[in-house]
Amino acid sequence: MPAAPAHDLTKVDLEAFLDGFVPYAIGRGDIAGAEVVVVKDGAVLFEKGYGVSDVKTQAKIDPKRTIFRPGSISKLFTWTSVMQLVEQHKIDLDADVNTYLDFKIPPAYGKPITMRLLMTHRAGFEETIKNLLAVKNSDLVPLREALARWVPERMFAPGEVPAYSNYGAALAGYIVQRVSGEPFEEYVEHHIFQPLHMDHSTFRQPLPKQFVPDMSKGYLLASGDPKPYEMIPMSPAGALAITGDDISRFMLAHLNNGSYEGAQILKPETAKMMHGIVYPVPAGTLPMGFGFYHEDRNGHVIVGHGGDTVYFHSDLHLILDKDVGFYVSQNSQGKPGLGLRGPLFMAFMNRYFPAPKAAVQPTLKSAKHDGGLIAGAYDVSRRSDSNMLRIAAVLGQSKVSLNSDDTISLSDLNDLAGNPKKFREVAPFRWQEVNGPTQFIAVMKDGVVQRIYTSDLPPIEAFTPAPAWRGPWNFHLFVAMLAMLALTVLFWPIKAILRWRYEAPFMLQGREAALYRLSRLAALFDVAFLGGFLTLFTYGNEHLEVFSSAYDWAFRILQAIGILGFVGTIAMVWNFLAGLGNSSRPWWTKLSDLLLALAGVAFVWFVIADKLITLSLNY
Repeated sequence: MPAAPAHDLTKVDLEAFLDGFVPYAIGRGDIAGAEVVVVKDGAVLFEKGYGVSDVKTQAKIDPKRTIFRPGSISKLFTWTSVMQLVEQHKIDLDADVNTYLDFKIPPAYGKPITMRLLMTHRAGFEETIKNLLAVKNSDLVPLREALARWVPERMFAPGEVPAYSNYGAALAGYIVQRVSGEPFEEYVEHHIFQPLHMDHSTFRQPLPKQFVPDMSKGYLLASGDPKPYEMIPMSPAGALAITGDDISRFMLAHLNNGSYEGAQILKPETAKMMHGIVYPVPAGTLPMGFGFYHEDRNGHVIVGHGGDTVYFHSDLHLILDKDVGFYVSQNSQGKPGLGLRGPLFMAFMNRYFPAPKAAVQPTLKSAKHDGGLIAGAYDVSRRSDSNMLRIAAVLGQSKVSLNSDDTISLSDLNDLAGNPKKFREVAPFRWQEVNGPTQFIAVMKDGVVQRIYTSDLPPIEAFTPAPAWRGPWNFHLFVAMLAMLALTVLFWPIKAILRWRYEAPFMLQGREAALYRLSRLAALFDVAFLGGFLTLFTYGNEHLEVFSSAYDWAFRILQAIGILGFVGTIAMVWNFLAGLGNSSRPWWTKLSDLLLALAGVAFVWFVIADKLITLSLNY
């Protein structure tokens, strides 16, 4: 069957397509509003707002005036600033970054961190969450303080594994500040915004007064209340506020080799370098540029970047071989699984730049054997390992499964209907999605998988095999432990009430009675500790301000409760051992005491293995 013919990318056709797609998508997703900008052949082809910027006032979105927060798309301005200074020989891409800093990045793995590594997210930093957002204006510390108060641990040797890092991008922005002698936000204003006449853009925080009337509200759901302006201490990583029309100028400059209406923000060779390929990559995987990551699709060369705050969600794509730029931003998180930007760009590409009909490659005879070799549990490289966020690997581990038809699936990769994608092996350790474009590649060494890449994810993260001690059994143990602890806490007062109601005596006396009560009290501490952590993490997914120094007291209180539960495990084990020698206790009581003791030991395991109680509250 031949591929569907491409539509001509004209303003008339594009407007008809977007007017049919976007209003339906934002209504279905409970999204207040969005803006879409498309540039082509050196000019703006289309820019339009959909929905509203303020649900209460029903203010319409005007891409020339309404300001959105594009999150990590901010990094493209940071990387462009870096490359301007590289052109001036003020920054060496391969020099130790400590050369430019007034605080020190500690050594790790015997290799320095360089700007090249920062720009490709290969410095090896673990993920950081704390203080990504400032709760109030007084918490908005200077960039240097935000970076120097804690340097994240290195999980990987520099240059080996991609692991996306907000800290690394903010560090690059601080180097721009140090080398140029200008505060970062002023440098971007003077060297990018002003030359490109981007008059409705800023990195300044709080938002300057002249921009406040045009700032869109941010929402979790359009049906909910508007949220406060999000302030980001590590500003080069995500603090940009900008209109769609302004970002069109930035896209046009990059598509035109650094030039826009006579202003040259980059030399042509520098722009091409940023859009090129920094490292050789395995066949079928997406390469990384300098700051831009490749999103090649349908046979076209595409670079871009996504961006997320809690409330705003955006994507920028440059289709280099077609001289087309595409930007979309929504001002609400929306309902889970009903986002706008991913499906919209996919539909845009399939309409205007559809993939040529590809020959169907046969499935290798080694599919079952090779699928079995890579089946197992994996951790995403963008994670934390040195602090309490390590528990996320237990609760959200990825899994590669070998299916009965010798295809494989990855638990993180689903189609638009939410069904797991299936992949056929078409080359040694390279799998192709069944009836789809996604590729799945395993990097092997001596018959052992080292990393997994997929074309569904940008080249800023990979999957690494989980060690056996952090395998899926941890999740099952966690659920069983929590269930046993919760049931113990639940039935403790119920049993007491029943004894009171039927005037039945409490059979235990002396030490055994004390151990019984202490073991139940320890279970209560355990449940309060784990429940508190799960509540804070769940709430924090939509309220990142929880993960800040302002809430250290909450985590310290939880850790104090956890210490009591940790020590209380002694009472749980002692209670079980004491009951073994008591012939008056029925077997089911001894069994429940054993299960409680095992749950207590499991609690100790998770506290230690996942570093839930630590002296430091850096994470």
